[in-house]
Amino acid sequence: MIELDLDVEDLVGMRFAVSPLMETVMSLRTPLLPTYFVLQMPWWRRVEKDVAHLDMRPLASLVGVRRWVPDFLTPRPEVPVPDFEDELEIVRRTPPEKVAADIRRAHAGRPVPSILRLDEPARLRDRLADLLREYWETALAPYWTRMRGVLEADMLYRARQFTRGGARLLFADLHPAVRWEAGVLRLDVPAIDYRVDVTGRGLCLMPCLFVRSTAPPISADEPPSLAYPARGIATLWETERPTGGEAIVALIGRRKATLLGCLDRPASTLDLAERLGVTPGAVSQHLSVLHGAGLVTRARVGRVVLYARSELGSRLLAR
Repeated sequence: MIELDLDVEDLVGMRFAVSPLMETVMSLRTPLLPTYFVLQMPWWRRVEKDVAHLDMRPLASLVGVRRWVPDFLTPRPEVPVPDFEDELEIVRRTPPEKVAADIRRAHAGRPVPSILRLDEPARLRDRLADLLREYWETALAPYWTRMRGVLEADMLYRARQFTRGGARLLFADLHPAVRWEAGVLRLDVPAIDYRVDVTGRGLCLMPCLFVRSTAPPISADEPPSLAYPARGIATLWETERPTGGEAIVALIGRRKATLLGCLDRPASTLDLAERLGVTPGAVSQHLSVLHGAGLVTRARVGRVVLYARSELGSRLLAR
């Protein structure tokens, strides 16, 4: 059990972030546990041949027996959507002694695989960083626009939940393993037991596509953060284009009806363009018409504008 003490200032300063590095590191577990990460397997089937030329053994060896990964590979983001290279630079600056300690901690007392040379932690750190860059560029970067769209949509949804019902509604809807009571956030995490005072350090909440439960830092010494399963994971790799009934197609046209059908979760123009195989300019034009008619809403999250189906749009699509 992990307990995080949060005061009023901590709640006010609570923020959300998306971490491309965390997605990269957490995704390493997918091929190792295919029956556990069922929803993520469509992605793996797409990239498996592409990563065949990479030496994945050191990266796979990072995953401990409890599905843990070393804390130094998942640093807490300081901005809402950091650049992958900036995050990787933080990893490269990790003190060698922390590299070795975090890897041992992730393996929960079990022997560390010999391929992870803990007698040369600085060299190991740099080798892992190089491999992670290759893996990211091959397996995740080509799909990052689509992934980021799902993650940013989740952040928008959570922000609205917090606005509507405060911390109680936000945490009640985050994950069954999360409980909020009397200023304490309790996380039901097997085999990890610590309590920390968040005061002054802030809490960062991170939606993640490659977790099934909550994923806080293993060590209590890390900056307070919590990764949790993002909404919409199951729809991430959908290829079918929903259009609604023929009545709405006749009313607004097939392309606009298709767009409206895709907006069961908030999405960006680029995300929709990739899903539908059309140009962002074409999507933008149709969205402008749909927004003007009150069928979609839009909201800015950082530098990205997300579109969502309005209540009127949902009623029209259901006819």
